Amino acid sequence: MTRWIRALVMATCVAAAPAIAAQWPSYPTPGVPRTPDGKPNLTAPAPRTADGKVDFSGIWNLRFGGGGGRGRGAAGAPPTPPPAPDPNAVPVSQFFEVAGRGYALPLQPWAAELKKKRMADNSKDNPDVWCLPIGLMQYHNHPQPRQIVQTKNLMLITYESNYGLRYIYLDGRPAPSNDPTPWWFGYSRGWYEGNDTLVVETTNFRGDERAGWLDVNGSPYTDALKMTERFRRPNFGSLEIDITIDDPKAYTKPFTVRVNHQLLVDSEMIEFICNENERSTEHIPKPK
Repeated sequence: MTRWIRALVMATCVAAAPAIAAQWPSYPTPGVPRTPDGKPNLTAPAPRTADGKVDFSGIWNLRFGGGGGRGRGAAGAPPTPPPAPDPNAVPVSQFFEVAGRGYALPLQPWAAELKKKRMADNSKDNPDVWCLPIGLMQYHNHPQPRQIVQTKNLMLITYESNYGLRYIYLDGRPAPSNDPTPWWFGYSRGWYEGNDTLVVETTNFRGDERAGWLDVNGSPYTDALKMTERFRRPNFGSLEIDITIDDPKAYTKPFTVRVNHQLLVDSEMIEFICNENERSTEHIPKPK
């Protein structure tokens, strides 16, 4: 979507929030530790699998600063002010800029020119405009939630935005080596380092003009991208993901960013069908 269309959509969603909440089933999330007054205790220890590893299952919302978002879990405790920025810390990724504003990406010259062109075109070729999968970094930073379902050999992430579905294989398989057709979501394989950190390596991305967007402003990626994510759950209600972007075709060196999510409890994912009543493309100027 263009920025003005996206702003209009978000404003409409906020205005309609009471009506949506009134229509959606209300059911308490099972297995959530609670304080004596029934509120979610999001600072409790993270849950673990039968073999003692952190379990990342749950519905997660992007964390803006100290809190806020949909559902009781986002407001289960009073929001705390965000700490002062640390110039030596990993940059916090943002929806419009993959490494946050003010961080100079190590773009190859052609990639820098392509990003300028995309921004000048008001991001009209972003796959989000066309109801296509929007790329893992845009999904990570999207304000709509995502749900992680973790089993012994497979993790599924369902994204409310554009009804996306991602598979992460945890069974020890190697990366595909038979020149397969590339994936919009890439091909993801995960393993634990110790019991607390899940490392996910994703390769075999589509990297064409329509698919290769790391953010709304159009920071590109190519089919050479290797994305390495390190998932950590420091307590019951927090999820930290450090993501390393390694794409030698588009960037002069790898770079790492962080995404922070918070648990969303006593709520459910909403069915979101992007193509239903889609009107964004009507406002895109036709090529001359």
